[in-house]
Amino acid sequence: MEAFTYLFVYSILPTFLRTSITLDTVTPTQSIRDGDTLASARRRFQMGFFSPDNSKSRYVGIWYTISSGTVVWVANRDTPLNDHSGVLKVTDGVVILLNSTNSTVWSSNTSRTAENPVLQLLDNGNLVVKDSNVDDTRNFLWQSFDYPCDTLLPEMKLGRNFVTGLDRFLTSWKSTDDPTQGEFSLRLDLPGLPQLVVEKGDTIKARLGSWNGVGLTGYIGLTRNPLYVYEFMFDENEVYFKYKLKNSSLFTRLVVNPSGIAQRFTWLNRTNRRELFSTIPADQCANYAFCGAMLAAILITLPDGPDGDGFLKNTGLKLPDTSSSWFDKTMSLKECEELCLKNCSCTAYGNLDIRKGGSGCLLWFGNLHDIRVFADGGEDLYVRLAASELGYIAGGERDSSKEAMKEFRTRIE
Repeated sequence: MEAFTYLFVYSILPTFLRTSITLDTVTPTQSIRDGDTLASARRRFQMGFFSPDNSKSRYVGIWYTISSGTVVWVANRDTPLNDHSGVLKVTDGVVILLNSTNSTVWSSNTSRTAENPVLQLLDNGNLVVKDSNVDDTRNFLWQSFDYPCDTLLPEMKLGRNFVTGLDRFLTSWKSTDDPTQGEFSLRLDLPGLPQLVVEKGDTIKARLGSWNGVGLTGYIGLTRNPLYVYEFMFDENEVYFKYKLKNSSLFTRLVVNPSGIAQRFTWLNRTNRRELFSTIPADQCANYAFCGAMLAAILITLPDGPDGDGFLKNTGLKLPDTSSSWFDKTMSLKECEELCLKNCSCTAYGNLDIRKGGSGCLLWFGNLHDIRVFADGGEDLYVRLAASELGYIAGGERDSSKEAMKEFRTRIE
């Protein structure tokens, strides 16, 4: 079994050279050289040049001041410097990294200009280019939060802007001492109802699920957390998932490590160290379709039409992969059932939003993938079955729903 299914906790101990700490902004007449450090206003984050452990390559990165070995963003992750000659500048609203020959090693991009552009490191870890008199995030010329590496910080968005085409997702480091883009990514998968997934290349390795109004359907621990407030936005302009801190003094991050494990770390003052709070996948059954492969057997022989079909209600489930789904925010559950019955390809339905007793409609088509039974929590799923499977016979009804439920659960556990 590949390394993806095992927990792998690592630490980065980069080499930093600090000769000075500047303010939180850089103007076009200033620059950051290797050894200089840009700090956010309250010194929560710093930016400068570093080398990962066991590496001589130089990178421009952002790290926690309280834990300098924890790098949360790297500018030139795919184009490292081979010496200490690097210089970072802001010119015409664009951030550029120059090497010893004054050649551009890395640069930001923008389609707009500003009268007085400055480079600023904010206290949430976001590196931005903006007009010196503008603080509205919507008017930033460029921001590192739009181009994440392996780490999701509070306020960062994962998702796509349908207007600009910008797609924000995490990509692991190649190894613990090489920030080059690795094999694994954490992103919103958009076909059907958007769902958060961990991928290796184009293959889904783990699925956190879709938003149900209070959390993600495949990660029930997300809804029971006193530290964060989660937010999901989906309209004609954009779709994204992010989290906010209830206590702004907390230091926490979600990182996808080189083995494809998404890990939640939080800094604890009482121990003066970072602690691992959660992992995704948390167990083998959290790997994609690992413990629910036999579910398709219950749907191998679909009826030719809706006559006599019915639905078996199953509770406490991780809802199936939504890449082949359809949804409506306004329909009732009864309307959802009726719509599913009218379509011979519809195999299951459920509520889109579980708040206040449930609302909206979510339909699945074809085989149902990546279902599991949760010991605690989970959601209701109404699976379509033929009359014979439900226990109905002509002229009457035979009570075999309990046996059908038992058989269903046996096949997905």
